[in-house]
Amino acid sequence: MATILNKLIDTIFCSDKWNIGYVNQTPGNLIETQKISNNVTWLKESSADYAADPFVLVRNKSVLIFYENLKKLFEKGTINVIKDFDVSGQKKVKGITPEKIHLSYPYILKEDNKIYCIPETAAVSEISLYEVGFEPEVVFSKNRTLVKGEPFVDSSIVKHNDKYWLFTSVKKKPGQLFIYHADALDSEFKPHKLNPIITDKKSYRNAGVIFYVNNQLYRPTQNLEKKYGGSIMINQIIELSETKFSSESKFEILPFGPYHEGIHNISLSDNLIVFDGKRRYFSLGVPFKKALRRLIYYSEKAVPSTKV
Repeated sequence: MATILNKLIDTIFCSDKWNIGYVNQTPGNLIETQKISNNVTWLKESSADYAADPFVLVRNKSVLIFYENLKKLFEKGTINVIKDFDVSGQKKVKGITPEKIHLSYPYILKEDNKIYCIPETAAVSEISLYEVGFEPEVVFSKNRTLVKGEPFVDSSIVKHNDKYWLFTSVKKKPGQLFIYHADALDSEFKPHKLNPIITDKKSYRNAGVIFYVNNQLYRPTQNLEKKYGGSIMINQIIELSETKFSSESKFEILPFGPYHEGIHNISLSDNLIVFDGKRRYFSLGVPFKKALRRLIYYSEKAVPSTKV
C-alpha cells in the first residue's frame, strides 16, 4: 500500500529537474576508469525544468557550454549558452530558423578555425549546419541543410578517415540508427548502405560528442532500455565505411549524486567533461503546472498549421 501511495504522490506532485555538471577529467581517463570522476561540480539550478544536452567549447581561454533550456510549461526548448560556468549570465542564442520551434541538442563542431553547431530541429524535419558567431553576442547563421525529410533527433557528426559521418535517429523509430556520410561539410551527405541500421534500445540514439582516445572512436548513446534518460552507454566503433558499420558497448555511465534519477548527454574537451543529470522534486504547484501545460498543448493542436 505504501508503495502505491508513493507512486501516486510522485505522479501527481513530482516533476523532473535537469541540471548540468562538470568535472576536470580527460577522455582517456574516462575510458581507462570507465566512470566519471568523483570531483563533480553541479551548476546552480536555474528556473528551467530542463538545463540539459550540454556541449562544451573551450575558446580564448573561456569555457562555453551550449545547452537546451526548457521550461516545460511552454514546451519549447531554446539553445542557451553559459560562459565560465556563470549561470546568472546565460544568454539565449539567436539566429536559428524558423523561430518558435522546439530546439535541443546543440552539437558543436570545429572545422578550419570555424565553429559550427547542428541543433536538433526535428519540428521542421531537417538537420542543418549553423556557423557560430561570437561578437558582440553569440549568433547562429545557417550555412546549409545537410539532410531533410524526417523528424531527426540528437544528431552527432565526426570526421573519420577523411570523411564526415553524421549519426542520427528518427522520432518514433526506436532501435533504428541512421548514418550519412560526405567528403566535406559542403558536399552532399549520402545515406549509408545499411540504413536503417537495426540496433537495440541501448545504442541507437546519440548521447553527446563522438570522441577519439588512442585512435579509437567512441560514441555515447542513450540507454533507453528501461526509461528515457536512464543512463549512457559508451560504445567503441569497430568498423565504419560506406558499406559497413559495427560497434561494441564498452561500459555504462549511471546517474549519481543529487541527480541520481537520470543522465543522458556527455561532452568532452581535453581536460573537461560536461554532462547533465536529473532529479525528482516535490511541489504542490506541480498539478497546476501539468494541467496548464496540457491546456496549452491542446490549444496549439487546435490551431490550423501555417507550415508550407
